[in-house]
Amino acid sequence: MLLPYTFIDPDTITMKTCLRYGWLFLLLMIPSASIRADSLEKLIMPGPVIQGHAKVENQCSKCHQIMSSASQNPLCLDCHDKIAGDIKTQHGFHGLNKNLGNKECQTCHIEHKGRQTDIVKLDERMFSHEQTDFHLQGAHKTVNCGQCHAPGKKYRDAPGQCHSCHEKNPHDGKLGKDCAQCHSQTTWQVMKFDHDKTKLKLTGKHKEIACDSCHINNQYKDTPVDCFSCHSVDDVHRSKNGKDCAKCHNTTAWKKLKFEHDKDTEFKLLGRHKQTTCLGCHPKDPYKNKIEKTCISCHKTDDAHHGNYGDQCQGCHNAEKWNQIHFRHDRDTKYALTGKHEKTACTGCHKGSIKNRIETKCIACHKFDDVHKGSQDGKCQDCHTTSSWKSDIAFDHDLSRFPLIGLHAMTSCNDCHATRYYRDTTKKCGDCHKKDDVHKLRLGPACEQCHNPNGWNVWKFDHDKQTKFRLDGAHKKIDCHACHKSPASHGIELGQSCGYCHRSDDPHNNQFGQMCEQCHDTETFSNIHMMR
Repeated sequence: MLLPYTFIDPDTITMKTCLRYGWLFLLLMIPSASIRADSLEKLIMPGPVIQGHAKVENQCSKCHQIMSSASQNPLCLDCHDKIAGDIKTQHGFHGLNKNLGNKECQTCHIEHKGRQTDIVKLDERMFSHEQTDFHLQGAHKTVNCGQCHAPGKKYRDAPGQCHSCHEKNPHDGKLGKDCAQCHSQTTWQVMKFDHDKTKLKLTGKHKEIACDSCHINNQYKDTPVDCFSCHSVDDVHRSKNGKDCAKCHNTTAWKKLKFEHDKDTEFKLLGRHKQTTCLGCHPKDPYKNKIEKTCISCHKTDDAHHGNYGDQCQGCHNAEKWNQIHFRHDRDTKYALTGKHEKTACTGCHKGSIKNRIETKCIACHKFDDVHKGSQDGKCQDCHTTSSWKSDIAFDHDLSRFPLIGLHAMTSCNDCHATRYYRDTTKKCGDCHKKDDVHKLRLGPACEQCHNPNGWNVWKFDHDKQTKFRLDGAHKKIDCHACHKSPASHGIELGQSCGYCHRSDDPHNNQFGQMCEQCHDTETFSNIHMMR
């Protein structure tokens, strides 16, 4: 029995249509056992599948749930697991496109249209790349799709990394594959790389230099970040100051030092020290070799004292000039410098080490200048001042055992002191005035008994009071030499009897003895008055 002819439009055939008429085909095929099982599936198949599905074309159950109206999407996603992953993780076109919702895959991808049928049906002009994981920005918006999507390959397999398309670049792969770290999608020349996020923050002059100044031959990996690695050729210190340039210099300019000796060390730079070069004090690496902070450690060769004054140079000198000495002897010691002492060089008194205590007595330094040869017990200050040895002599003779009065006060020292021993000078008048003695020592050496320093002619002697022989009568008028006839070097020793002087005038030839006063008086020998 022939079945009525029914025309089925291949464009409208669905799986349900196949199932509806499928039993008729089964009845027709039952009598022929030799017909293969897949012939039936081909018999009811609306048309050939695409080349990609050809290997499962005879296995309808791979794509269709027979005799069921349930969604066929799970079967599709079983094979297209990448699409399933995109949907699950919300990536790619199928995972990001919310318009798809729960639509059946076959809504967009209609099969059984032949081996060469395009079931993707992508309209490149209408397709929005925003519905993918790779949004087109900058220059990418004007690029033809074929430049990124190779022919014969799935769109989803197009690489999303810069280096995949831009493998050929000036860096030759030396900067890695993350091009986006430096470049933007607008143009290669516009850099967005932030060097400050690396181990070396660019400051000062570093901002102005080209990349290849530090990254030679596009070598960016393991580029050193220490100053010395790049600036060793600029190191005027020739490595003597170490390799940590940043301790002294900054990135603005080499000559602008950021190192502050006053703040960064325990030694403040004062005076000439500020103008001294680093190598002047640090001949070697200052950061490895500790140097002494004492003046003498640097100025040993400048020490005019040859170490005799110790190593505390700052006690006398300052950092401005060696010749500007701030040491004040009168303030800093117990011995004030006055007169010529102020201009005397230190070595004039301090012959040896300053540690050796020196005497403050004048004679300690002026022993060789002592014209008195020690006769004054070294008490130079009793007569002299520090202004001059020969002038401004301040000796007060009145405080000595021989005060100067009268003409003595006007007399030169040399008139009495023939030598400069002074102490051996006699105090006796006769020793100095021997030539002036008109008495020829007949009145003895004690000139002061009659005379005073106001003048030889100004004299006064009271024989009645100053001797035991009272002058009266004719004795008052006679010359001193009439009685004092012989020199009396050791003092006057004259007899007091009349006969001692008048023996030659005695007409009695000493017959009446020496006591003339028994008959005579002192007026005249002619006056006789015999004592009863």
